Amino acid sequence: MAATDVTATEPATTAAAATDVAATDVDETTRERPVVAAAVAEADAPAAVDAPGTEAPVTTEGSEGTTPAASDADQAVVVIPAPRAPKPRKKRTLRVARAAPAPDAPRVLTIQGLVKRFGNTTAVDGISLDVRAGSFYGIVGPNGAGKTTTLSMVTGLLRPDAGAVHVNGIDAWADPRAAKRVTGVLPDRLRLFDRLTGAQLLYYSGSLRGLDDRTVRERSVELIAAFGLEDAVDRLVADYSAGMTKKIALACAMIHAPRLLVLDEPFESVDPVSAANLTDILERYVGGGGTVLLSSHSMDLIERVCDSAAIIIGGRVLASGALDEVRLGKTLEDRFVELAGGRKAAEGMEWLHSFSD
Repeated sequence: MAATDVTATEPATTAAAATDVAATDVDETTRERPVVAAAVAEADAPAAVDAPGTEAPVTTEGSEGTTPAASDADQAVVVIPAPRAPKPRKKRTLRVARAAPAPDAPRVLTIQGLVKRFGNTTAVDGISLDVRAGSFYGIVGPNGAGKTTTLSMVTGLLRPDAGAVHVNGIDAWADPRAAKRVTGVLPDRLRLFDRLTGAQLLYYSGSLRGLDDRTVRERSVELIAAFGLEDAVDRLVADYSAGMTKKIALACAMIHAPRLLVLDEPFESVDPVSAANLTDILERYVGGGGTVLLSSHSMDLIERVCDSAAIIIGGRVLASGALDEVRLGKTLEDRFVELAGGRKAAEGMEWLHSFSD
């Protein structure tokens, strides 16, 4: 049988054709717009040197001249992913402030020139504030600013060296029992009768405020349900978590339906779900005519729930009034940092970049 000669022919592919194919394959798999660079660029190509025993390189003609013909290895394509544009910096926008009480609303709390000294240190230096009925009033300040000391003097827990406090028209120091009757307090570093169960503590708090047995029991049931304490009321308060302790203490502060609630860091150690629930309870309380004065380090919380605010630094009030008046077109955090002296750049401490291991 006669042998049939079969001649294998290779398809002629130029460097440009190989580049197009590679670019198409990459584009389909990565679905990005790659930047394709040929392995041999005219500007970077080294000068040709004739060496003995070697053939002259084959050249191909192009529109700009001649370039060496690329081998299979030279036809490799380098794919450089297109750089991603940097994410735009998120702008902080002002929250819409709650409507503050009318200027002619009655004053529930009036603080006039409060002063408190501890030895040679003046913790509170002539603080004056007016809090009107139906207000959700926030106090912010750095650690050591005098917030807790001020609230302790407002609620009768600490006697001032000078100044006056009137709660619903009652002189808090001339008639402390009457003033405390219309005030609910959640102090910082609160001390509770923690050898009582939650139900017993609520009952004791209501009885201490002069409520009758039936009223105390009815209100206790509603407060326990509102604060989600059903599973904890029969346990000792000493066994409560920090967040649960805050909740039972706030329930005790509200059981006698006070006109004014004074809360020092009420959301500290409280989980987000419970914090949202507490916020709803306080907003309903304010909506019904109650007044809340609270201190917090959370600027976001103050902007979200409060209609009025005061910034206290170094024992003095540097700004106070309706939230928009205090912010002056900035976020409360930016305004606070501005009054506190601005952000300080961290310098030195290069040793932090040389780790111990």
